[in-house]
Parts: sequence; C-alpha cells; structure tokens
Amino acid sequence: MSTPSHDDKEPEPSPEELREQVEHTSEELGQTVEALAAKADIKTQTIEKAAEIKEQAAEKATLMTDQLREKATHAAQLVKDKTPDPVLDKAAHAAAQVRDTAARAGHLAAEKTPDPVREKAVRAASIVRANRTPLLVAAAMFVVFLLLRRSRRHR
Repeated sequence: MSTPSHDDKEPEPSPEELREQVEHTSEELGQTVEALAAKADIKTQTIEKAAEIKEQAAEKATLMTDQLREKATHAAQLVKDKTPDPVLDKAAHAAAQVRDTAARAGHLAAEKTPDPVREKAVRAASIVRANRTPLLVAAAMFVVFLLLRRSRRHR
C-alpha cells in the first residue's frame, strides 16, 4: 500500500477558514431548515390559501354585481324605450296609486302592529331600499308583461 506523499496533499485550512466554512454551512443549513419548516406548516399555508380564495371570491362577487346592475339598467332602458308612451303613463299612474294605497295601508298597519313585528318590517324595508334598482326593474318588467298580456287578450 502506498501512502500519499506530503506533496500530493492540499494545504490544511487555517482555523479562520474553518470557522468561515462552518458559519457558511450553518447559514445554509438554517435557510434549508426554514424552507422545510415553511413547507411543513400546513396550518399557515391553509390560512393563506383561504385568505387568497376569499379575496378572489370577493373580487368576483363585486364584478358580478356590477355586471348585473349594468345589465338590469340596460334592460330597464330597453323596456322603457320599447314601451309606448300611453302604457308608460298608465304604469306611472298605477305605480302612484299603489304607492298611495301602500302608504295608507302602512299607516294603518303601523297603528295595529305589535312592536316585534314592526321591527322586522323595518329591517325588511331597509333590505328592499338597499336593493332598490333590481327590484324596480323586476317590477317594471312585470307590469309591462301584464300590460302586454292584457292588450293581446283584448285584440
């Protein structure tokens, strides 16, 4: 067996070089451990993913709401444009009568309604106010449908 000669060996590193290598290796090991710990932290990943999905859903909901409002406004305008003026006048007159009758009925009901029922009615009214445009469009379309149906029956 041959032993390596002194000339074949690399010079041994100095203690300072060894310390630097140890520090460098320690830093790399720390970074590797942190990366592995982050991959293994399922709870944090799940929370982050849930927050991301929630944000995406909120953005899509806002987009869809805006699109629906725009389409409802467009549909209402089309209905208004296609409806003859006499029909619009009758619808406006009928709407005014309904409002007056509803106001009278509301006053009468308010006088005779128990407080818990009245509170629920107030909440329902605030929900209706918050969704006024889609409800008005639906009501207008319904009135036009009824008027068209009625006019076809009389022909």
